[in-house]
Amino acid sequence: MKAYVFPGQASQFEGMGKDMYDESTLAKDLFEQANDILGFRITDVMFEGSAEDLRQTKITQPAVFLHSVVKAKMAGEAFQPDAVAGHSLGEFSALVASGAMNFEDGLRLVNQRAMAMQKACEAVEGTMAAIIGLDDALIEEVCESIEEVVVAANYNCPGQLVISGSVEGINKAVEALKEKGAKRAIVLAVGGAFHSPLMQPAKDELEAAIANTNFAKPSCPIYQNVNPIPESDPDKIQQNLIMQLTSPVRWTQTMNNMIAEGVTEFIEVGGNGKTLQGFVKKVDRKFPTSAL
Repeated sequence: MKAYVFPGQASQFEGMGKDMYDESTLAKDLFEQANDILGFRITDVMFEGSAEDLRQTKITQPAVFLHSVVKAKMAGEAFQPDAVAGHSLGEFSALVASGAMNFEDGLRLVNQRAMAMQKACEAVEGTMAAIIGLDDALIEEVCESIEEVVVAANYNCPGQLVISGSVEGINKAVEALKEKGAKRAIVLAVGGAFHSPLMQPAKDELEAAIANTNFAKPSCPIYQNVNPIPESDPDKIQQNLIMQLTSPVRWTQTMNNMIAEGVTEFIEVGGNGKTLQGFVKKVDRKFPTSAL
């Protein structure tokens, strides 16, 4: 069984998508359609922009989404997943690639998500930190002991969990986790406290847009961030997506559940093609991984 997995923010790179645009009429048409939907030429930034340009949330999210979805569509009949999943933003790519949402709706939602998250970041200062080398349960316990907002946000792989919250809360948590024996506890260079209660304004803003979007039964089960079990019911997929912004990304659990359901190969679609492959290897090195 093959699982196709879709990366989120931080998988962007300079020049992303230009080779696809130049080589494929289908890719060129999809990129031009995206330029029209977004109201600006995101392709100019993707193909020619600097790393700094690509780090802007309003650029990063639609750029990574487009790169993944166009790659999946270019694969044509060869794209035959038995399961799909996406890390944070990548969940939108996975939904479109598997037919649960159409391309236009997916891009519009990703664009609205990026804008809403940017506003939430500007309203309340927050950040995230990567914790390496501690058990998830101990990290959760330390987060709960801190009065400020601090929560487990991204369960990336065994031994790597990203926490999210207020700047003061994260700084306190980092010090406490170092004392508990974390190999590394690093505050990340991100714009806000993603996948935490501080994203509630963005969730509220995006909820109506998601609720007004048509969802269909995907071509294969999707494992979503909020509830990492195989899901094919359009109504449940929609509800899980609404909760995504303020809930953790349960990626370790997703990988373990996919393996338990019989997945034997993981293919990363889009972005730099490395991040999610690396997480799979941390779960179990024996499973073959590749990039589309």
